[in-house]
Amino acid sequence: MSDDLVWSTDPSFRGKLPQKGAMGSSRSRTPGQSPSAPVRKHLPKGPCVSLETSGRNGKGVTLVTGLPLSGKDLEDLGKVLRQACGSGGTVKDGSVEIQGDHRDKVQAALFRQGIQARRI
Repeated sequence: MSDDLVWSTDPSFRGKLPQKGAMGSSRSRTPGQSPSAPVRKHLPKGPCVSLETSGRNGKGVTLVTGLPLSGKDLEDLGKVLRQACGSGGTVKDGSVEIQGDHRDKVQAALFRQGIQARRI
């Protein structure tokens, strides 16, 4: 049997195929990052502010990723950023999402908090 076999209709191959997650298991994840969180290999290291519209019917969301915070600190920063923008949002998978295109306001609010963020 070939190692690159992914799928077969032959019942004799059942149990011999690579298990789910075996392919791509070499992806590097930061400690504490959930398995469902996207891998940030194309983004620079450190805090980044970007606009994302995919999967939201064209509506933009300002996304802050790469923050060196977790738990309560991240929730508090999310609240500060939502108040600075006057908009809703959430903290999800170690990143902060703010509804709408507020990249300038978010970057300024992060700077006031002592966090130098890159704009993507």
